Amino acid sequence: MPNPSRIRAAAALASAVLLSSLLSGCGDHHERDGDLTAQKLDWEDCPAPSEAEGGGSAPSPLPGGAKWQCATMQAPLDWSEPKGDTIGLALIRARASGAASKRIGSLVFNFGGPGGSGVTTLPAFGEDYAALRTRYDLVSFDPRGVGRSAPVECESDAQLDEYFQQDATPDDGAERAQLLDRTKRFNAACEKHSQKILPHVRTTDAARDMDLMRQVLGDAKLYYFGISYGTELGGVYAHLFPRNVGRAVFDAVVDPTEDPEQSSLGQARGFQLALDNFAEDCTSKVEDCPIGDTAQDVKDRIAKLLADLDRKPIPGILPRELTQSDATNGIAQSLYSKDFWEYLTEGLQQAYEGDGRILMLLSDSMNGRNENGEYSNIAAANTAINCADAKPRYTAADVQQKLPEFRAASALFGDYLAWGMIGCTDWAVPGAADHPDVSAPGAAPILVVGNTGDPATPYEGAKKMVDALGKGVGVELTYKGQGHGAYDSKNKCVQAAVNGYLLDGTVPAAGTVCS
Repeated sequence: MPNPSRIRAAAALASAVLLSSLLSGCGDHHERDGDLTAQKLDWEDCPAPSEAEGGGSAPSPLPGGAKWQCATMQAPLDWSEPKGDTIGLALIRARASGAASKRIGSLVFNFGGPGGSGVTTLPAFGEDYAALRTRYDLVSFDPRGVGRSAPVECESDAQLDEYFQQDATPDDGAERAQLLDRTKRFNAACEKHSQKILPHVRTTDAARDMDLMRQVLGDAKLYYFGISYGTELGGVYAHLFPRNVGRAVFDAVVDPTEDPEQSSLGQARGFQLALDNFAEDCTSKVEDCPIGDTAQDVKDRIAKLLADLDRKPIPGILPRELTQSDATNGIAQSLYSKDFWEYLTEGLQQAYEGDGRILMLLSDSMNGRNENGEYSNIAAANTAINCADAKPRYTAADVQQKLPEFRAASALFGDYLAWGMIGCTDWAVPGAADHPDVSAPGAAPILVVGNTGDPATPYEGAKKMVDALGKGVGVELTYKGQGHGAYDSKNKCVQAAVNGYLLDGTVPAAGTVCS
């Protein structure tokens, strides 16, 4: 069996779009005592993560003994009333390891989702950023609505077990009605438990929080590393505060020109490409591929497995059974990183023999469920942020009309991603726009890193981000690789380019290619 902790940590980096109550989250709000930019953060040893952050143990010290420190920053609940009530945003940092005279400032990370806890993710991967820590304090945070930052809450753990095991690819009218009803119940629970925070979790709100964070941390410019949805957040920040952008890197780049339908269709193509690459890799090795004789045979057997599970689930992590939805979700999770391909191979082997535990573990990781059956709030926050950002509201009729196009993009993931578009139906808060505005004339150069094999944020989005940022701002770097993102692949060329820019201000030549 694969290591659950490793999978859960890596799942925090994955795009969650495939998928304490509000009162306790916002119950500590208070009237402002003064200028929030003048507040002093009280940095202390970090506690164990909250249930909304995913639970577990307090972060271990970095190699060399450096401890992680945590603090809470106050920000306006409603940025349109900046002198009104405040909420607490959870922050984490590791101080710079190099000489004080060489320190640049704080490097702020957002790892994506939206809905991922930066407070838990940064320590899980802190060693990967050791070179950057020589000149920066490494800083991340739980964005508003996430983790310990006024978390959105929707349903209980038992209800979420049911929610994630529902048939997400209905085949007839009765199944469609059931999916729509279950989605409506989830969304109604979000409104019931979290109505006060729901209007205030847009990406524009989080971007304003980051500019306040920049000032409270004492930096004249924002130094930033955004991954996946973090690239969208970074782009929105650059649009709102172009003159405050310092050195910034966008990795695993969201296409800012797409609406939710176009984004989902792009993901269908992206995950199909990743599956094709996985199948080719398995069957091209010297040893026999244990899950198929040819790449097409691998994919055919997976399709048959999913069809069989639609009719009859198999035992998973008891007492739950592995459903078609669980298996599809688990397969998608394993395609986020080439490091997970061995787990997918093993999980498929076991599933063909009637054992669904590995695929269910992968699915649980995507959904934020730990071994104790407790869910983080990543699914609730992901839905809340996406629905507050995106204006379109799709109906079942819309999805049915688009199904042929989605199926042409991916026989395996097409239906799954098409039906996922109904997630904002009957949402309590209207969406802000069709797509984010990231135009940032006058901003400092932003290094935009696209991965040709990225399933969740397809490679084409990097060029679209560069164009949308505007002339002289976006600088594209291409990584010919697999998985979601490029820096964490540990490719030396990518890391040299990113480190060179963040540490020394050296902008790589536009169009640089790493392989």
